[in-house]
Amino acid sequence: MQPVRTITGTALPLDRADVDTDQIIPAVWLKRVERTGFGAGLFSGWREQDPEFPLNRPEHAGAKILIAGPNFGIGSSREHAVWALTDYGFGAVVSPRFGDIFRTNATKAGLVPVVVEPHVVSALLHAVAADPTTIVTVDVERRLVSAPSAGIEESFPLDDFTRHRLLEGLDDIGLTLRHADVIAEYERVRPAWMPAVVRV
Repeated sequence: MQPVRTITGTALPLDRADVDTDQIIPAVWLKRVERTGFGAGLFSGWREQDPEFPLNRPEHAGAKILIAGPNFGIGSSREHAVWALTDYGFGAVVSPRFGDIFRTNATKAGLVPVVVEPHVVSALLHAVAADPTTIVTVDVERRLVSAPSAGIEESFPLDDFTRHRLLEGLDDIGLTLRHADVIAEYERVRPAWMPAVVRV
């Protein structure tokens, strides 16, 4: 995972509540065995049904931040929903509330879940709808989301440990590898009768 300090760019307005993980990445895409390539399936059900869906609109091409209604990422615990968002190019999602499992999956994969009050989301949605070139910044270090041209700046909660993980680019494997020397020493003196992994 790469370190995440700030995400700056245009935003995609998704003024919908209760967006579940099956809508984010439909189940047909779960047959893939790689972690990449899921961006093509992001919101594919909605994109195919509605030519005016925000992801289909050229003015939102290349958006880095998704702004959504409450209860984003509810439903099943599929990590693929996060992978689809990051593979498409999003670095952060702004919403008044996230599904708990989605939020955890997001922080472990470098996608920043930004929780702000509903009126802040409304202000951002209106700003981006009025001007799709509006630049939004999510600052992980300062725990701030802002859209200077629209006069918006708001803090968001992010616990110290998650903030540290994002700033240092530490996923679960990265956290474990910080203790590689201790693990190697334990393996060196571990009794021979204990189970072992044999490398071939």
